[in-house]
Amino acid sequence: MPPVGAPELPPETNHGRPPVQCEECASALQNQGDHSESFLLLDHLTVPIIGCHDHVETFVSICEVTTTDSPELVDFLPAGGIRCPSCRLAAYSMEHPVIPVQAGAVGILACSEHQVELINRFQAGLNTQEQLTSSLDTSP
Repeated sequence: MPPVGAPELPPETNHGRPPVQCEECASALQNQGDHSESFLLLDHLTVPIIGCHDHVETFVSICEVTTTDSPELVDFLPAGGIRCPSCRLAAYSMEHPVIPVQAGAVGILACSEHQVELINRFQAGLNTQEQLTSSLDTSP
């Protein structure tokens, strides 16, 4: 159950997802057209993502664990645009995965193939961070 005072999305806009406690993330996810998305440049991917600045930054830092290159986050369409034709059209779809990031969430506005790739990278990053912190906590 969310803490007292945490905003809840109405069920019709929530699409069965858990409520997003970060007001900025909830607003960005509800009003995609009113907020500019950020573009995550990660390896060969250019993926539009949406959420508040802090939770998007956290999402990117977790995904960074899964790559040898440094990902870049830009607030404008990068030169060359979005290479994947399906990802270019994905912003017009009504359904996008929303990944919980701490008390907020990040929406991935990409084709299903690149959504899965980014979600897998995020999960791998979380697992890696968990393993690293658990090994630090078990020191004698």
